[in-house]
Amino acid sequence: MLAIDTNVIVRLLTNDHAEQSEKARALIAREKVFVATTVLLETEWVLRYSYRYRAADVLDSLTAFIGLPNVALEDSAVAANALGGMGVGTDFADALHLASAARCDAFVSFDTRLAKAARGLGGLEVRAP
Repeated sequence: MLAIDTNVIVRLLTNDHAEQSEKARALIAREKVFVATTVLLETEWVLRYSYRYRAADVLDSLTAFIGLPNVALEDSAVAANALGGMGVGTDFADALHLASAARCDAFVSFDTRLAKAARGLGGLEVRAP
């Protein structure tokens, strides 16, 4: 299994560089690849901020990518929960933080928007310090 970087996923999803996009596509077709949670987070950020993808397009792209047969995620349950949160309007990074901390008693943050989103998701409580 090979671990891949954000730029490999971005090339695959955006097809913005003919040679590198084809190499990324061929690699993922022939090799089992490992995607760290941090790489998934960075990929979402790059697609949204650098490529100006709308949240719905990022969600569709990431969902399609993680469904590929040769893609193995560091934590598929956390990724699925975060994408689910994103699907109902929660920021992906926030949804990922909440999903990663699901076994904790609460998530402590000054971010009131995150607390509101967490209540909407019905999962982990977010409270101020």
